[in-house]
Amino acid sequence: MKKLLSMTLALAMVLTLLAGCGGGGNNQSGGQNNNQNNQSQQENNNTPDDTNTPEDTNEPASDVTIQVAALASGYEETYPGMWQEVCDAFTAQTGIKVELIVDKMLEDVIGPSMQGGDFPDVIHLAVGREKGLTEQFIKDRNLVDLTSVLSMTVPGESAKVGDKIAGGFTDTSVTNPYGDESSATYLAPMFYSPCGLFYNTAMFKSDDKTDEENAELYDLPTTWDEMWELAESLPEGTYLFTYPTTGYFDAFLYALMYSVGGPEFYNKALRYEEGIWDTPEAQECFDIIEKLASYTNPVTPAQANDQDFTQNQQLVLDNKALFMPNGTWIVGEMAEAPRADGFAWGMTALPAAKAGGNGASYCWMEQAWIPAGAPNQEAAKQFVAFLYSDTACDIFAKGGAIQPVLGVAENMEGDNKMFYSIYDNGADAAMGNFAACKPEAGLRSIREVFLDPVNGLVNGSVTKDQWISDIKAASDQMRANIMG
Repeated sequence: MKKLLSMTLALAMVLTLLAGCGGGGNNQSGGQNNNQNNQSQQENNNTPDDTNTPEDTNEPASDVTIQVAALASGYEETYPGMWQEVCDAFTAQTGIKVELIVDKMLEDVIGPSMQGGDFPDVIHLAVGREKGLTEQFIKDRNLVDLTSVLSMTVPGESAKVGDKIAGGFTDTSVTNPYGDESSATYLAPMFYSPCGLFYNTAMFKSDDKTDEENAELYDLPTTWDEMWELAESLPEGTYLFTYPTTGYFDAFLYALMYSVGGPEFYNKALRYEEGIWDTPEAQECFDIIEKLASYTNPVTPAQANDQDFTQNQQLVLDNKALFMPNGTWIVGEMAEAPRADGFAWGMTALPAAKAGGNGASYCWMEQAWIPAGAPNQEAAKQFVAFLYSDTACDIFAKGGAIQPVLGVAENMEGDNKMFYSIYDNGADAAMGNFAACKPEAGLRSIREVFLDPVNGLVNGSVTKDQWISDIKAASDQMRANIMG
């Protein structure tokens, strides 16, 4: 009961406090939840022997109803009802009923009930959101260990979940947030997206345009020096850059650190190594972001929030900003938005730090997880396993949501074929997040320390030196509290 009370009190602050440092999780639940789990196992006719464990069986559980809460992202807008169709297919396969919640502001919908101790069984909500709900669960150790799901048979198939997921996707600091302390997977890798700089191809030269057409267009920059030259040549009213919210700078910063410093610098930075922010590589990253801020459309910070972010994305559609960091979901998210004549989406990796070097693209992925307070955890694990079925992958793909499942992207066409070939065109792939930290009073979130100050750089309320000083101070505390 003390654990339940503690968990409830902590969650009461979820909607008002940002997460600290990507935080932790917990595979412990109270006695009532364990009793409910046991009941679910009996209803599934699962026995604790080696031949019929919950991980290896997919027996129907007709009397169980699980609640699934999923973010209504741009994918859902592209193919409305995507999540409901997956839930219906899961019920048809297993007999387990699903009560579905889908909302753009999912935290506001499920937060109040969770404060009262009523948790969904499965939540699809990635790290990096403004409210930091997923980070809060990680930090407070309120997640169920999903490692056993990797050895489960996908409902309706003969393959194991772990055999279907592409290599590397369950070995990241996002899915396994506790570092060396535990190699366990607590967040299941979901829709993945190469992230990069999105732009209007009609504004840039290309091989499929005539020489006469190309003469009036810009060269696509491949280095940051070329990027600055382009910025200086733009007419009044057109800016080099914008961003939806500062949260989108996570993928940008990761790719930038990787392209500037390579994997050694990148991995040290992700663990806040002492002195890392004084290195030439770190200083180059800070200089690039500061200069980019000076070429950013000035209306961006005022619109950089979860309510108005599409107005910043609209700047690219209206040719008022040339580039913005984003992921492949942008196509569906802005499908009905007005746009300049001839507009067509393009995506490029972040420019190389120097001529002849490689650019980089962060591989961003969403996550699904089970709260420690979920009442039907074994049935919830079956649902997570089903998310990697061929059936679910085919449904998600209709909305442009691509699962990290082997072979799922082979038959892509159109925009997705272009987006997912970015690594074939010479870009380095960056994966992983800043290391998770133990809960500590005063410990701030990654977004608050590293990303949100970009708004201040753009509007002039924060200087680069202030930002760096704050990062150093916060990193000292983060390094002292790394999990593992």
